[in-house]
Amino acid sequence: MPAQLLEFVLNHPLLCGAFTALLLLLIVTESRRGGKSLSSRELTALVNSEQGVVLDVRPDKDFAAGHITGSVNIPYAALAGRIGELEKYKGKTLIVVDAAGQHAGSACRTLHQAEHKASRLAGGIGGWRADSLPVVR
Repeated sequence: MPAQLLEFVLNHPLLCGAFTALLLLLIVTESRRGGKSLSSRELTALVNSEQGVVLDVRPDKDFAAGHITGSVNIPYAALAGRIGELEKYKGKTLIVVDAAGQHAGSACRTLHQAEHKASRLAGGIGGWRADSLPVVR
């Protein structure tokens, strides 16, 4: 098997180089997304121990349709302008929740720049619901 892999690499250097470059770009992009990814169980443990606060960055309409109990809602588009509202949570981990993970990394970066401790819920509210966990309206 290793001999076949070496033969493939030697016969297709451009393809292997492109694959390596794309893999490195993926690693760099993922590392810059910001915030540690937490499971639903880890989120629950942080909130129950009063060490974490859920920050839902979905639009108001989506938040009203169903959210994690006790969540604070600041839409992603308004986060930079409303970050001062989060000062009272400075000693806690802000757990960023969005629809499916598309804005959580950027929101975590914004929070880190404002010197907040922030993590993101893996899979967003979609992952939370997929785990059959409750939402309130």
